[in-house]
Amino acid sequence: MSRNPASVVKLVAQEAQPPRALTDTEEEALIAAVTAGGSLRDRTMIVVMLHTGLRAREICTLKPQDVTRGKRTGALQVIGKRNKYREVPLNATARAALSEYLPTLPQDAAYLFPSGKTGAALTERALGHMVRKYATAARIADVSPHDLRHRFGYRMAESVPLHRLAQIMGHDSLDTTMIYVRGTRSDLQKEVEKISWA
Repeated sequence: MSRNPASVVKLVAQEAQPPRALTDTEEEALIAAVTAGGSLRDRTMIVVMLHTGLRAREICTLKPQDVTRGKRTGALQVIGKRNKYREVPLNATARAALSEYLPTLPQDAAYLFPSGKTGAALTERALGHMVRKYATAARIADVSPHDLRHRFGYRMAESVPLHRLAQIMGHDSLDTTMIYVRGTRSDLQKEVEKISWA
């Protein structure tokens, strides 16, 4: 054929899907599963990820000396993407989990959450496997460490200004942080229904 008949067909724009967000029920089920069937290390890791929004690599490479805790404050000193340093504040839940876990950590531990087999840094792959194991036990499909980061982002975006959330999460651009406030179709439908006369 000398002419492409499909050249006049207009492609439908693909709508970018927002990241997966765990529900309150799914988060509770995940915590219950790791509490019932996991080690204190695993439970602490999941709690810290849910309450700090750390990336998988960041949680795997944390060292005991990166944790500072007071009675009402605390922080994690994190080296993020492109070797950027940031301090991530710890809320009361994360501080309590770490307070329970840290005394069980061997004095000579090089990493905050070492591999049970080697004592070296936990790999991102092993972390992913661990999260999926407890998600399966909790009957939640398709959960990755990054989904725990997104859960933190969505929850924080409900009450925290975007520029502060970007700083906590280590985003270079507010455009990246915007994914947590961009409405889905159902969100937008609910908003317009608020002014409905019916």
